[in-house]
Amino acid sequence: MSVMRSHSFPNHRQSRRTFISRLGAGLALGTVFGPALCRAEDNKEESDAETGIVGSNIYGWGQYAQRDHRPLNIPEVISALRDTGYDYLEYYLNIDQPEENARFADQLKAKGLRPVSLYTGARLHEKGKCDEVVAHILAAGKVCARSGFEVICCNPDPIGREKTDEELRTQAGALTGLGRGLKDLGVRLAIHNHTPAMADQAREFHYNYDHTQRDEVGFCFDVHWVWRGGMMPLLAMREYGDRVLTWHLRQSRNNIWWQDLDTGDIDYSAIAKYAREHNLARRFTVELALEAGTKVTRSVVENHRLSREFVRKVFGA
Repeated sequence: MSVMRSHSFPNHRQSRRTFISRLGAGLALGTVFGPALCRAEDNKEESDAETGIVGSNIYGWGQYAQRDHRPLNIPEVISALRDTGYDYLEYYLNIDQPEENARFADQLKAKGLRPVSLYTGARLHEKGKCDEVVAHILAAGKVCARSGFEVICCNPDPIGREKTDEELRTQAGALTGLGRGLKDLGVRLAIHNHTPAMADQAREFHYNYDHTQRDEVGFCFDVHWVWRGGMMPLLAMREYGDRVLTWHLRQSRNNIWWQDLDTGDIDYSAIAKYAREHNLARRFTVELALEAGTKVTRSVVENHRLSREFVRKVFGA
């Protein structure tokens, strides 16, 4: 494991006032409406930072639909999340059809939810090819910014082996370009990881952060994948808590994914305490997923309702 680093822990709230001004909305709205709108957006931002917002990732919903031999119905998922007290649904970033991201944002807003974050993979380690990948994501990012999305969670593609030093240098450069470009649009980049990035004492995981700037490349803290990769969540927060922009929350028992968020292998009470004390970002994405051995005794909606109560109780969000 790399040597522990000492960081301060500022609150990384994205300024909606800056976002609006970058898009020229102040000129479009005029001097009468502009100040009032900015005050309302700032008040909303401060409320989010204090209490937090809670969403759900689409992955588990798709697994339940497949298990039940039925198609995944996004409007039904959005309605179920609204009715169980969630604020947003995290879906996949549509890179090939950027305007579909705007359509998804409209679906959320129509049912009282909000656009917050989107998830994507990206092949960023290949020199000579990664620039095109970054350009395509940024093109989609322009649409996302106009639609109000705040964070794009990116999981650099695993390749079936550890990446070479040269490949990691290329990937870090691509992440920097992507993060900088998204930031200019008013959207933040957060790196997500699965276990391949945690191999060899989390070599790729650490490299991504050690060779990028925290104001350009943030952290999508998937607590369980970090834990399963062999790194204690509290250590991850001590090293990279100042980069956390959004969370993915899942639980397991005996290292098998549990059907809802509850007590288990991960001590979320200790994690929540640390997050509060150090003012870490409060975008919490529940990601219930199934694997071999997961015991399912309730519906996907009921498991999300119980998980929403858990986040409220433990994280205060």
